[in-house]
Amino acid sequence: MKKCFGIIGLMIWAWGVRAQVLTLKIDVRRAAQTIENIGASGCWYSEPIGRYWPATKKKQMAKWLFSRGFDSAGDPAGIGLSAWRFNIGGGTAEQGDSSGIDKVWRRAECFLSPDGTYDWSKQAGYLWFVHQAYAYGVEKLIAFCNTPPVSMTKNGFGYKTEKDYRSNLRDDRYGAYAGFLATVLDHFDSIGLPFSYISPVNEPQWAWSDKPGSADQEGSPWRNEEIHGIVATLDSALTAHRLPTKILVTEAGQLNYLYGGSGGTSRQVQDFFGDGDLSLRRYSHMGQMIGAHSYFSEAGDSNLINIRRRVADTTTKYGVNYWETEYSMLADGWREGTKGGRSAMDCALFLAKVIHHDLTVGHATAWEFWNAYEPGRPDSNTRYFLIALKPNAGFTDGDYYATKGLWALGNFSRWIRPGMRRLIVGRSDGKDDLAAAQDVMVSAYGSVQPGRMVIVAINYTTQERVIYLDQLNGRRHFTVKSYVTSEKAGDNLRFYPVSGRQWRLPPRSVVTYVVD
Repeated sequence: MKKCFGIIGLMIWAWGVRAQVLTLKIDVRRAAQTIENIGASGCWYSEPIGRYWPATKKKQMAKWLFSRGFDSAGDPAGIGLSAWRFNIGGGTAEQGDSSGIDKVWRRAECFLSPDGTYDWSKQAGYLWFVHQAYAYGVEKLIAFCNTPPVSMTKNGFGYKTEKDYRSNLRDDRYGAYAGFLATVLDHFDSIGLPFSYISPVNEPQWAWSDKPGSADQEGSPWRNEEIHGIVATLDSALTAHRLPTKILVTEAGQLNYLYGGSGGTSRQVQDFFGDGDLSLRRYSHMGQMIGAHSYFSEAGDSNLINIRRRVADTTTKYGVNYWETEYSMLADGWREGTKGGRSAMDCALFLAKVIHHDLTVGHATAWEFWNAYEPGRPDSNTRYFLIALKPNAGFTDGDYYATKGLWALGNFSRWIRPGMRRLIVGRSDGKDDLAAAQDVMVSAYGSVQPGRMVIVAINYTTQERVIYLDQLNGRRHFTVKSYVTSEKAGDNLRFYPVSGRQWRLPPRSVVTYVVD
């Protein structure tokens, strides 16, 4: 890489009329973190879509999510995710209405039957998408659990019925839960679906308690000592099954739980990667990363940036990588002070802003969206999903639409591949992260393919800009391709040829420049 690139000067201009010059310096000798994956989850609605929807429709959804191909116009056919998250269900679907979860498709089947045998025909819809991901060459398959199997929980439900912030797993079933997870992973490994990671707990800080009949989904809290207990037991089970799968923790419900707070569910980096009794470093299957969710951490640019700085400072100090493992716009930060609805492009730009800051300020080595598809409109308030669904009453068919958010995520996921290094970008205008968050945000990545660099630019303004590339390792001749997601109807990672050294950056857009 050092032979391919030197210091790169970029200048942002107003189109046609010279404006204030911003020179951005990118030195490939000053690399930051290595990117491990960019992905999404296929929870809940994978089951009815994969099981019942017509093949042409679900195949198109899979193509949008996983393909790295191009159409005849040179536009990407999909966003080329490099990770796909699969939910191992807890058995609330088999319980039916007695599960107490009021939304049918938020109940999940369990591979483990009441008689102790395994039924591998379960979760067929979920697995249809897992097979598609693997067939498209998605690099990392990640399994995660919201609850242990209901046969192992304290109350027989897939969620808590008392608000005590303790795990719903029975004290005498830690070994059984670990054995269940290892058996499931071993089965899929044997049929050619290897999972790189297993996440045994999810958002352990939340109470996950409700009255039967009004519960929202499967879930369980976990205190830090309980997480340590299941990791220790799972490590032994994975070793016994001779599996290479790594354990991913903790899927913290908010980023601040990684470094701050008090009580038994906070300061998780310090507890799990420090030198104390709860340290997980001793376990051979423990991955050297910690996962957290970016929900509720983006209300205002200062808040968004400062929280991620704390994450980066803490994870760097303890020598562990930060993975952002779930995000959608659950709180009101996405409104950015406005009221009423927000357009699909508003949501896409805000999504790109969060991704940008998780990568550049939080130093995330992985970034994963929450639910790839959910019921909703494709033209406004598309904050929960990448693909909008309009299902029929039984969820056996329906319409589906790609949102601008899908393609904005694709500006990152399609070209920032596993193994690429984020490169340090210097600005001559003196704007820090906070000032740039309402202007133009730029990040750059050195490719594992020699001679290639990827630049992602987010134009948050209503003015068109131009990026000017001055030189590349002393050379003034190189090839550039741009892929644009903007308010324009057809700009969904649309390919635009680039000539010369002035690169168009449309207003309110996310643009990826591939430099060879």
